[in-house]
Amino acid sequence: MLMHLFQRATIVDILSDLAMFITPLWIAVIVGVVVGWAWKPKWAFHPRDALLKLRFPRPPNPYPQNDTAFSHPTASASSSKDASASPLVTERDLLYLWKLVEEKDGGPAWIQVMDRSTPTMSYQAWRRDPESGPPQYRSRTVFEDASPELVRDFFWDDEFRLKWDDMLIYASTLQECSLAGTMTVHWVRKFPFFCSDREYIIGRRIWDAGEAYFCVTKGVPCPSMPRHNKPKRVDLFYSSWCIRAVKSRNDGQLTSCEVLLFHYEDMGIPWEIAKLGVRQGMWGAVKKFDPGLRTYQKERASGAPLSRFASAAKINTKVTMDYLRSLENMISDLLETENQDSSDKPAGRNIHKLLIVGGAIALACTLDQGLLTKAVIFGVARRFAKMGRRL
Repeated sequence: MLMHLFQRATIVDILSDLAMFITPLWIAVIVGVVVGWAWKPKWAFHPRDALLKLRFPRPPNPYPQNDTAFSHPTASASSSKDASASPLVTERDLLYLWKLVEEKDGGPAWIQVMDRSTPTMSYQAWRRDPESGPPQYRSRTVFEDASPELVRDFFWDDEFRLKWDDMLIYASTLQECSLAGTMTVHWVRKFPFFCSDREYIIGRRIWDAGEAYFCVTKGVPCPSMPRHNKPKRVDLFYSSWCIRAVKSRNDGQLTSCEVLLFHYEDMGIPWEIAKLGVRQGMWGAVKKFDPGLRTYQKERASGAPLSRFASAAKINTKVTMDYLRSLENMISDLLETENQDSSDKPAGRNIHKLLIVGGAIALACTLDQGLLTKAVIFGVARRFAKMGRRL
């Protein structure tokens, strides 16, 4: 009976001690955390913050405001301002396409799936399956007796595309930049009977590298365009190409045009079914390129006025191949710096850990309330230090 009363008294004493010191303990810990986050030296930053502050150097071009001045033909001033605030197609997209062309993107190997030709066109296609994402396709098309400028305009001209591409049933311009030629377009494409029509919001832009045109088109967000059940919108879409002059297979002169196309999209159907559909319909779609190009070539030779899309295709951002290489090196250096700085993270986190544990030591040494109280203080401080290590 006495032992029971003694045990009860001991528990009550312990609880009273804990109640007495839990409030100042929490105050000390909170003050330590606040001080730790408020007092931050200039070198204690996350490397991603530095990447956000850095900007790529502008390539030499006659359009110093090429990433702004978007306009919508019928949009209000506020929506036009929002469009210009954040460019949707940037130098990062240019660098990605250039790496694909140079086969420096680090992806899996390409597997050839087609090699066909006509008297005035040759076509080769490859496919690869990344670990995540839809199948990716690479193709090389060579048009005889065609200039890169004509082919560039041909693929950019949605008004004329509606005449030869029977998969495209609707095309309109949502936004455009009169300085850089950047455009946001709205497409609706027709698919076979087992698959409903698909809708695309596409941002696109052309860079002129002197010896080649880098044409980027990709799916972009557009909050002003509401989604509908039909047609279903395709968010993941990438279809970009490099256009340049090559030697003709006939006379060896630079009178032919090569188009390197890189394409992938997630249409919302199983990827194996998508691969089967592409394999069955690829040549049927590709062989329409050449007749369409020759008709376009004749119209241009006859002096027909340029469409709005063809005029936009002539507005390019000028770059050099040296700039592309320097852009690659700069991003590689930034990533290397980020990896090195990431290895120094524990040192920065130890500052907060030392503040927490140091505050607990000062509190414990100041209070002379026995080993149990000090043990509780140190235990709680260690738990907070472990939490800080995981942040």
